[in-house]
Amino acid sequence: MTFGHPYFLLLLLLLPALGWLKGRQGKPPAFIYSSVQLVRGILNVSRTRSGAFLAALRWLVLALLILALAQPRLIRSETKVTASGVDIAVALDLSGSMASEDFEMKHERLSRLAMAKEVLRKFIAKRPADRIGIVAFATQAYIASPLTLDHDFLLENLARLELGIIDDSRTAIGSALSAAVNRLRELKSKSKIVILMTDGQNNSGKVAPLTVAEAARKLGVKVYTIGVGTRGMAPMPVYWGGRKVGYRQEPVNIDEDTLQQIADLTGGKYYRADNSQRFQAIYAEIDKLEKTEAEVKKYSHYDELLAWFLVPGLGLLLLEILLRHTVWRRLP
Repeated sequence: MTFGHPYFLLLLLLLPALGWLKGRQGKPPAFIYSSVQLVRGILNVSRTRSGAFLAALRWLVLALLILALAQPRLIRSETKVTASGVDIAVALDLSGSMASEDFEMKHERLSRLAMAKEVLRKFIAKRPADRIGIVAFATQAYIASPLTLDHDFLLENLARLELGIIDDSRTAIGSALSAAVNRLRELKSKSKIVILMTDGQNNSGKVAPLTVAEAARKLGVKVYTIGVGTRGMAPMPVYWGGRKVGYRQEPVNIDEDTLQQIADLTGGKYYRADNSQRFQAIYAEIDKLEKTEAEVKKYSHYDELLAWFLVPGLGLLLLEILLRHTVWRRLP
């Protein structure tokens, strides 16, 4: 726990001093007797601790209100990042063909989408200094995550991307590239790049990929394109009753010519990810190519705790006033 205004805590040091001074001064008595024993039988006077209790209550109220003034807060998460000035928009294909399981890791088959997400997670982990965003696309393109330095938030959004959450019957490469470039166009970054991953051809959307690539070149956006999938035929899983029962072979139709032209136009590079090792090597190469100096920044998320001290303090103050003027009312 930290405090927004810790200097108010110095007031707590005054409370013992004020209590000592108040104890020395005291209050003038309402009646003066040589001994309480003289009137005990008449007034039934007995020693009570109500005064001490009320005084302690008042000091506790003051302590709670001082703590509230200091603005207590609980650090929920604290992230130190280095803002490098590199902004990256990743366009990830969610078309139905990304279900093909033509990758293998640790003797286990992986779909193209699962492999793409795995290498992207590792890439994000290596780039804590960069603002990264994600565009998910199939028949249409959507912003899955805006550009952000909060990579925990980014990874949460990446994890929820699955096949079938959007219309996956077609592939809108031009629309995806346009959405990614638009995320970068207004930013004044040292370097602006798009990583476009797809396993198909542009057959949806109203904008041609090369038209967007020309606009990206003029805006200073570099595009790295990745063709995802093996060459020739790919195993597409077959399901029956919700269970995978086998595979059928489908041809791989990646428009490599267009992806190569997009990369060439913008000063980027085209890669073909036809196995898991190559896929990981591609991202490692992009990571090396796009490096720049960084500047340190710090982001903290707080839960404000002021109410936890202010509300009890006001409640105890009200209780002390009520007791002082009702149950433990004193002679004037």
